[in-house]
Amino acid sequence: MSMQPLATLPHAVRRAFRGVLTDIDDTLSTHGRITPMAYAALARLRAAGLLVIPITGRPAGWCDHIARMWPVDAIVGENGSLYMRHDDRKGKLRKRYFADAASRRAAKARLERIGETLLRSVPGCALASDQAYRETDLAIDYCEDVPPLPREAVDRIVALMRAEGMTVTISSIHVNGWFGDYDKLTAAGRIRDGSRRRA
Repeated sequence: MSMQPLATLPHAVRRAFRGVLTDIDDTLSTHGRITPMAYAALARLRAAGLLVIPITGRPAGWCDHIARMWPVDAIVGENGSLYMRHDDRKGKLRKRYFADAASRRAAKARLERIGETLLRSVPGCALASDQAYRETDLAIDYCEDVPPLPREAVDRIVALMRAEGMTVTISSIHVNGWFGDYDKLTAAGRIRDGSRRRA
């Protein structure tokens, strides 16, 4: 079955929508950029009373900015390891993580070591340019800021990460790996259910 325009949904169904969840890279963005039209669409959705929540593999550092500055209600980052929302009334950013602080610290050291191994083992790959702003995952660039790697190289990155016991996903630009059984979908469920872990 092919995708159909939302306009084909019955009006009563559309009226029952509570919010919009969207990826960012190559979903909300066009050629790596958020267009004025896409940004304005987010603002219109929010003004219409819908919850607007981007769900991305991008880093916590980006999420901090997006939660504060974009017309969104919250943002899920690093493939589900965290979410943030800005409390406009109190002027405070709220952060919630899947793992506790001690687990995140322990994982960070392992991620750095694995990243070094991957760079030695797969010629042409690089740490994602946004790796410095990540708190819980490792992003290996295979075509964003490096010449596109062949599928065999991407598969090698995935295999090496999995051999380390990591959960792995391939985006349109990066291979992301982390320790934990969460993902974007489970993070969306945590927001929906109000299940939150404090930083």
